Amino acid sequence: MKKSALLPTMGKVILAGDIGGTKTHLALFEKGEKREMLVEAKFKSSEHETLRSIVKEFIAKNPGHDVERACFGIAGPIQDRKCKATNLPWVVDADLIEKEAKIAFVSLINDLEANAFGVNSLGDDEFAVLNEGKKQKGNAALISAGTGLGEAGLFWDGKKHCPFACEGGHCTFAPEDDLEVQLWQYLRKTYDHVSFERVLSGPGLYHIYRFLIDEGIEKEEESVKKAMETTDPSRVISEMGMQDASDSCVRALEIFISIYGSEAGNLALKMLAVGGVYIGGGIAPKILDKLARGKWMKRFIQKGRFAPLLENIPVKVILNENTALLGAAYYAQENSGA
Repeated sequence: MKKSALLPTMGKVILAGDIGGTKTHLALFEKGEKREMLVEAKFKSSEHETLRSIVKEFIAKNPGHDVERACFGIAGPIQDRKCKATNLPWVVDADLIEKEAKIAFVSLINDLEANAFGVNSLGDDEFAVLNEGKKQKGNAALISAGTGLGEAGLFWDGKKHCPFACEGGHCTFAPEDDLEVQLWQYLRKTYDHVSFERVLSGPGLYHIYRFLIDEGIEKEEESVKKAMETTDPSRVISEMGMQDASDSCVRALEIFISIYGSEAGNLALKMLAVGGVYIGGGIAPKILDKLARGKWMKRFIQKGRFAPLLENIPVKVILNENTALLGAAYYAQENSGA
């Protein structure tokens, strides 16, 4: 848990949360234009039965703060102030959190929507540029591969971007070459519906690796197999692929990057995101070098007659892991009557 050097006592604060399938990240922010982060903590989501228990534990460990408003960005669709988390056995209910945590007003938004709200809080040094493109006024889009695959739009209303949620990550995976057709056929044996999330996520990267091994396309090195006994397989594939330490991991990562670029291009067309495409999530910063020099941009642009339009779209990787928290804090203050 991190704290700033000087913590105000009994001040009214905002509670923001980034709720993912792997971790739940909570933070308290000062109210006001700067919204300085005061204290934060990360919890393993799978070790808790509900978000409510995490929130109550976090507040109890940080006495002296009057939590007036809260907003949580959650991976899943929000309906009637409730969310059935996509990659967690949780039903998050804003009304129950208000009651049990004694917070005056709690709001729920999609986690990618929270990221989109947070983009405006970032400086130029908190992005890595994949494509300079052409600066244009218009819609933007956000795609984020992590535990799952999230997508969001940013509608340009003539003056500013207005984020909105979508569940585009669960659209049907569309293979673009013979090898990807084989990958789809392999996954179809397990899943009735093969979505992009089944490929573009941490688990998805492992699916690609297993496909290569199980179908005899690549051989499984003993070093990889041994590493996966003690470390998350997707992390092993990512790290060994980036280090060129394993042919099978390099191949899996290359396929992942190609499909990632393709789906980002799909999203850009659907949103007509001439204002830019942002890449979020925990995976992209870790594989940045291969994103920059691999097939990501080639597949992003490879859309036939619309290639010239896509070539002009700025593409940036978000480097600040707190972007969703910043967006949730903004939303709590600006959109909840605070």
